[in-house]
Amino acid sequence: MRCAQCESTAVIDGPLRCEKHFLEGFEECVRRTIEEHDLIPSDGRIAVAVSGGKDSLVVLTLLHKWFGKERIGIGDGLDSVFGDDRVVAIAIDEGIDGYRDRTLDEARRVCAENNITLIVRSFEDLAGQRLDAIIKRKDAHPCSVCGTLRRRLLADASKGFAVIATGHNADDESQAILMNLIRGNTELFARLGPSTGTHDAGFTRRVKPLYFCPEREVMAYAYMKGFARGFEECPYAGQSYRQIVRDALNSYAQSHHGVRDRLLRRFLVAKSALSRGGAGAVIPCRTCGEPSSSGACKTCAILRVIGAGSDDGEKRA
Repeated sequence: MRCAQCESTAVIDGPLRCEKHFLEGFEECVRRTIEEHDLIPSDGRIAVAVSGGKDSLVVLTLLHKWFGKERIGIGDGLDSVFGDDRVVAIAIDEGIDGYRDRTLDEARRVCAENNITLIVRSFEDLAGQRLDAIIKRKDAHPCSVCGTLRRRLLADASKGFAVIATGHNADDESQAILMNLIRGNTELFARLGPSTGTHDAGFTRRVKPLYFCPEREVMAYAYMKGFARGFEECPYAGQSYRQIVRDALNSYAQSHHGVRDRLLRRFLVAKSALSRGGAGAVIPCRTCGEPSSSGACKTCAILRVIGAGSDDGEKRA
């Protein structure tokens, strides 16, 4: 089969494209998302949350390619740590034996090859325990605990940055919309979309350059660029509700092409209407002072359960 844009052999369908035109089209999709949704500010430092997986490494290498050479005196209070590096990678070591060590090695390799500063934070830094130990000790769902503690560590490590970019793709986001809708967790819609959070609310704004990129295209791009040596999945993923929703959505999408893109775009219209109505107020947590929806954040609740939190209500400095 031939590429729809030239006479070269096609390497991917939907539409048929050769490697050259696929790579160009993929990067154009990411650039368009960044520009249309104002994801990257004209100044300020950019953090990228990396796991060593395909999605985060694609985001990291593209943002470094486009913005990493902008070595300017930023003056954000972090110059003594990062100098004039504009793009910095942040990785979280959850403590999953036989999995995270390998993906962190891949993150270190890519960062070293591209001269990108890499920060590594761990669950032990925050909770005094690895995820494997937490799950063994307490009756808690691994994905719920992991997601909550990861968000807190990323928020702490990215303080002072203009934005933190994550590797969420179109599949991830469409699954999250359905999961929250089915469970009635509409208050969590504030976490979804190409850009979430504000500095005024105590956040470093989160941005998702791959928001409109299907997972299969992210995987193809990573493979063609040669920096994804394997596509390992977290050993706890099979226990997640997301897996059920993902399988159902994938099955539906086989006979309803473009369903994810339509879902994402209609969600953004609905979210805009909700925002105008004043939904999603941010309240500082009474224990730690970090943003929450109710005055009691989920991180502090988990830390209390595993015996790593403070019960005196004293806020962290």
